[in-house]
Amino acid sequence: MRKNADSERGSVAAELAITLPAVVLALLLGAGALGAAARQVSLQDAVADAARLLGRGESAAIAHAAVTASVDDARVSSELRGDLSCVSARVDAVIGRVIHIPLTASSCALSGGL
Repeated sequence: MRKNADSERGSVAAELAITLPAVVLALLLGAGALGAAARQVSLQDAVADAARLLGRGESAAIAHAAVTASVDDARVSSELRGDLSCVSARVDAVIGRVIHIPLTASSCALSGGL
């Protein structure tokens, strides 16, 4: 019985050596995905605030600054669509320096509102 236990000890170490990098990679990708989701929520919230600023009559520069203050490196655009002031933004989420996910958000607010 002792002979079998000694021969299996090496197989456990080999299995751990194979699975440990996969587990670490899965954890890193999961953390990166959660970070990208949080960045998407921040981007959507900032764009909604910027649209409300435009709707209240603030300048496009102030609205764009509100987005870039919340989300670094965001590319912001705005336009009027009839009675609506609309703002769109785009930013890339980077996971592990290799995976780039484009995140976009847009929002509109009624112009002339308070």
